[in-house]
Formats: sequence, C-alpha cells, structure tokens
Amino acid sequence: MYLANLDTEWGVFQFQISLPMNLRTLDLNLLRIFDAVFTERSMSKAADRLHLSQPTVSNAMARLREKLGDPLFERSSSGMTPTSRAKSLAEPVRQALALIERGLEGESDFDYAHADREFVVAVEDYGESVILPSFIDWLSQVAPGLRVRISPSVGTQILSDLREGRVDLALDYFPSQDPSVHQVCVLTETLLAITRRHHPQMIERLTLETYLDLHHVVRAHDGKSRPMIDLALAKRGLSRRISATVPHFLSMPLMVQTSQLIATLPRRMALLYADNFPLQTHTVPLRVPTFPVYLLWHSHADHDAGLSWFRQHLIELCRRL
Repeated sequence: MYLANLDTEWGVFQFQISLPMNLRTLDLNLLRIFDAVFTERSMSKAADRLHLSQPTVSNAMARLREKLGDPLFERSSSGMTPTSRAKSLAEPVRQALALIERGLEGESDFDYAHADREFVVAVEDYGESVILPSFIDWLSQVAPGLRVRISPSVGTQILSDLREGRVDLALDYFPSQDPSVHQVCVLTETLLAITRRHHPQMIERLTLETYLDLHHVVRAHDGKSRPMIDLALAKRGLSRRISATVPHFLSMPLMVQTSQLIATLPRRMALLYADNFPLQTHTVPLRVPTFPVYLLWHSHADHDAGLSWFRQHLIELCRRL
C-alpha cells in the first residue's frame, strides 16, 4: 500500500541524509521513541502513548543522544523543548517510520503511484496549518498525480457538501448526527496560551491572575458553543479581557508577536507557531478538558478505493501528530 520499491528507496535515502550513521548499528525503536517524545513534549506522556515505562523511554533517549551527539530536548516550563537538531530530524524520522509501517501491510487495489485525481477536503485553519502540510508533502512524494483542494465549507454546509459530493472529506470539532455520514476521531487536542517572547508580565509561569489581567485576542466562534476556555472560566464566575476578535487562528501569532496580547489556541497549533514566530507557549492556568477532532465522510464513498486509500493515510498521519 504505502511502499512501492521506489518509495522505499526514497524514504531510506532521505533518512540516511538526515541520520548520517551506520543504520545497522542503530536500534530503530529509538526513533519510534524519539517521535513520541517530540510529539508529546513529555517523557511520561510518550511512555503512556507507547505503553512503556518512563525509565525505558529515558534510557532510550539517552542512547539516542549519545549516538547523535546532541541533547535533542531541553526541559522548560512548557515541557521538553526540542533542539534545532531534533526539529530537523522530526519529519524525516516520521516519514521513515510511516514508510516502514505501511510497507509491511501489503499493496492496495488503488494504483496511487500513477493515479491522476483531485480530492476535496473541508477544513478550517487548524487543519490547514497543522494537519495538511505534512500530508500534502508526503503525497507529492509517493503519489505525485494526486492533488488536494481545500474547501472553506463550515458548519452545517459541510454535511450538505458531503452528501452532494462537493467535498470528499471534512475535519471538524463536532460529530455528525446524520447516520449517512461516517466519522472517526483522528486526534484529541488541548489548549496552550501564547505570548511574545520576553513579555514583561511573563517572569515566571503563567498564573490565573496574570491570565485574567492580560488583554486577549480571540477567534470568533460559530455559535455552536462557547470556546472551551470561556466555559471553564465561567464556571468560576470569571471571564477574559478581550481586545480583539479575529475570524481565523492564523492571524493570532502575527498580532501577539509584536504586542502585549495573549492568545489561547489548540496545543499543536500553538507549538507550530512558537517554532516559526518569536513566541512563547504557556500552560493554561486552569483545568480544561481535551477535545476531539473528527474526520467525516459520506457513506456513498465507502466503496471508492481511491478515497479509501486517501482517507486511511490521512487518518494515520493525524494519529502520529
């Protein structure tokens, strides 16, 4: 499915560029553990994810540090912060692991390597920035004739677009109640706050008092429900001081990086922005539940081999994020 011979050779070739060492002496399980620590930014969470003990994960990371001659991660207030070497390794390692996993599963009925087709995916800016870039990059390598068109469908329009075939797949925070629409939870999220680096009020960790004192930029919501952070605050009779409301998450780092503002957004998105803008992430100073992200598709697509192939690999990528 995932690997034709050429794809396998490409994956190993790229892998060897990123890891210039004798692969015969490298335990590939170390890379699986590295990928989990990079994703979770926590030794204990990586251990839970892999069903390993924390000492096993710590020992594995120590062996990989010795092999690579780099600390890879440094402890910080927001968890395990990757070094520049770790950041450069993360995507090649993730691609290599995916190539190995899929190469063991056999071939698909869908000739993805030679197919010429466009798939339409409805996503908001979370999926557009966190999920699809890596997936589209992978597609360009293993299935160069496949294309992705992002649809701006939102809310109830997503369901009608799925039913009418205008959209093949959709990512949403809410499950569908329509029995003809299938769905699967592809990942769960939580929240992080972001401020500019060296913010004068961020001397230590972010406290609830400071969080309420700062001015917030928030994303407009569509009326299905109030933002999770506001629900958590409301239970305590508290609220944020909102200075700006924007239509997309994507404008938040641009506003925050040059101001005294603070923003609260999904964890993976906050970490992505912190890697690319002069921003600092902070744990939200009150308990908030995790929330799911769903992939939806209409039942009429169940027997479409191409869409099934596309969907399955998108699900797999999401679960590695």
